[in-house]
Amino acid sequence: MATDICIRPADPAERGYAESLLAANDLPVEDLPEDLEWLYCCEVDGERVGVGGLQRRGDHALVRSVAIAESARGEGYGRALWDRLLAEAADEGVESVYLLTTTASGFFSSLGFERVERESAPESLRETSEFADLCPDAAVCMRREVDP
Repeated sequence: MATDICIRPADPAERGYAESLLAANDLPVEDLPEDLEWLYCCEVDGERVGVGGLQRRGDHALVRSVAIAESARGEGYGRALWDRLLAEAADEGVESVYLLTTTASGFFSSLGFERVERESAPESLRETSEFADLCPDAAVCMRREVDP
């Protein structure tokens, strides 16, 4: 992994980059907030290589839009991005995080996520557009506790 990795809140001016990377990875962009309020960018040596976010709802959060550019995969940047998101969740008092995935269950299993029934997710998360409209019923639902 490069020595100069920076994970920071996304700037609204980076919307085009985020949408392009997410679309290239078959992730939804329709419900990204205008200000990208919950999205983070991962930079390596000053170059953006990924995005990811947590959409908080009360004591729980939904992992959203984690994508690393294909050219930068396998270098640990996805894990570094996740570590930052998890630290932010812990700092904000989030108790558990959930996600829906059609392609990355193996990656998230390696980060401590366990498969759960979609209906077991808190109602506040099931009401998000991600659960209600954007992710297919075939998507795997996963959960992980957040250590304080």
